[in-house]
Amino acid sequence: MLWILRCVLVVATHAHDGKEPTDRLVPPGWQGNPWGPAATRARESGELPSIPMTPRMAQWDQWGRKVLREGDIVFRRGDAKVLFGYFPFSRFIANASGSPYSHTAIVAVEDGAPVIYDITKAGVRRQPFHIWVLDNVGPIGVKRLKAAHRSHIAGVIAFCHKAFEDQVPFDYELGLDDSALYCVEMTEKAFRSEGLTLSQPVRLGDMERAPEFPLCMTLFQYLSTITLKKPLSLEQPVFFPGNERHGIWSSPLLETVYPPPSAATTNGAARPKTDVARQKPVGRSGPA
Repeated sequence: MLWILRCVLVVATHAHDGKEPTDRLVPPGWQGNPWGPAATRARESGELPSIPMTPRMAQWDQWGRKVLREGDIVFRRGDAKVLFGYFPFSRFIANASGSPYSHTAIVAVEDGAPVIYDITKAGVRRQPFHIWVLDNVGPIGVKRLKAAHRSHIAGVIAFCHKAFEDQVPFDYELGLDDSALYCVEMTEKAFRSEGLTLSQPVRLGDMERAPEFPLCMTLFQYLSTITLKKPLSLEQPVFFPGNERHGIWSSPLLETVYPPPSAATTNGAARPKTDVARQKPVGRSGPA
């Protein structure tokens, strides 16, 4: 029984040990972060082949170029699974926290195209948006700093560039220090580096829908004592993508870009005027 419990936690706490769908685009034999600095330079030099643009990727590329701007925060539902692929871990975390999202990242515009900076188990990544979005299995969201704060965007992107070049490790213990980062923490810390606090962390035990998952919450907490140097506690404060009430999504410093808000939204964000911004991405592969 103890051996089974150990296996469960190893899979649970290392949910990204299995390859992301976009990691499968990397040729066999490549070592290290497939979207890190070395891989990026290898693609630029031709050592790694460029990734062919499929029709759906082209749709996302067009959508991203029309909708996304430097410094935007993109939200998605990831597809990390545990228990040998039978338990949707990302979905559980999103649902327990009352959010449609499980992952955040930051947009930079490089050579005229949107690229995404985030972090997974392999380290900090840089991916073209039309590739990054292929790991999505649910809704997409986009938030943008309100006009009064946009002078800080260059500093936010500089934080992402430094974390990328330094290859900051992934934070399995969900700590609040800067020695390692998880995806939402990296997003929050990038803006805090410019004096912009987007959100406050929420204790794991205070996730909005945590009481609906008592067995999962108890098991997750108990098993963390087996493999983590610093076991997780329900008192552990964690940054979340969130919703209208908490997390980064609720930040009063941000306005909603996508999904397009109605005219009655409380944050006053304007409805995007381009048709592509009104399209609703369907499934994991492309916009409708």
